[in-house]
Amino acid sequence: MISYEFSVEDLADTRFAISPLSETVFSLRVLREPGLHVLHLPWRRAVLGELDAADVDLLLSLVGERLVLPDFLTPRPTTFAPAFEEELALVRRTAPEDVRRDLLAALIPGPVPVGEDAAVRFRDAACELLQRYWKLAIEPVWPRIRLILEADMTYRARQLAVGGARLLFADMHPNTRWHEGVLYISKMIGRHHVPSSGRGLLLMPSVFAHKPAPPFHPDVPPSLVYPSRAVATLWTSPAVPDVTALTELLGAPRARLLRLLHEPLPTIELARRLRVTSSAVSQHLRVLHATGLVVRARHGRLVLYSRSPLGDQLAEP
Repeated sequence: MISYEFSVEDLADTRFAISPLSETVFSLRVLREPGLHVLHLPWRRAVLGELDAADVDLLLSLVGERLVLPDFLTPRPTTFAPAFEEELALVRRTAPEDVRRDLLAALIPGPVPVGEDAAVRFRDAACELLQRYWKLAIEPVWPRIRLILEADMTYRARQLAVGGARLLFADMHPNTRWHEGVLYISKMIGRHHVPSSGRGLLLMPSVFAHKPAPPFHPDVPPSLVYPSRAVATLWTSPAVPDVTALTELLGAPRARLLRLLHEPLPTIELARRLRVTSSAVSQHLRVLHATGLVVRARHGRLVLYSRSPLGDQLAEP
């Protein structure tokens, strides 16, 4: 059991953050123990198919036998949504004694650097490895992951606004419980109580966390990575567009016009292809332009129309 005691100042300084580095590090548990992360098996298969065998072995060595991760690899974000490179720069500056402390706590009985130079080499090698892994495994899907995380935070913020801290933690996970100003996190390897410190609590939703995960070491500033809602939707295939829906939305003339504008065309050419008058085309173009579905640019004596990015999304199945 790990517990955090809260004062008024702690509650006032409780906030949310999104951490691409934490998501990257927590995803290593999916590689290590796929049985705990069935929803991520398609992603896991794809990633393992791209990684070198040597990198897989090194990445798995960062996860302890009890699935504990070294705290120094997941530093507390200093802003709401830092870039991956910003967070990795913090890891690169971790003091050697902190690296050794976290490795001793997380990776025993695995190999642990014994001296300062070895700890520095381990830290720097881990950063290079995570940089490669981020580029291959997480960055390509990060926009989708971030949408899930932001949606969860919106929900949690509403819970806090409606019912305070008790409602905020009520349905976060069965292992979390709020009682009389103390947050209890059960079924933890660690056994410690962190008294009120005025440092607040940093809450970070995660698509890769299967249960709440506070820092392993009690001296690390209070934070809690917790399972995000709606993870089951992350790897679902997008719905196949209905080719008739655009016509139903815009009407047949404007739908045909929008489909023609995959290349820049003037009004007179559009009228010729559609076999209608130029004035009829101009009327429809005004509506499509006003709604942001097409853009226009002058080329000599002609005004050329083409689809906007939004128009592309609507017109291309």
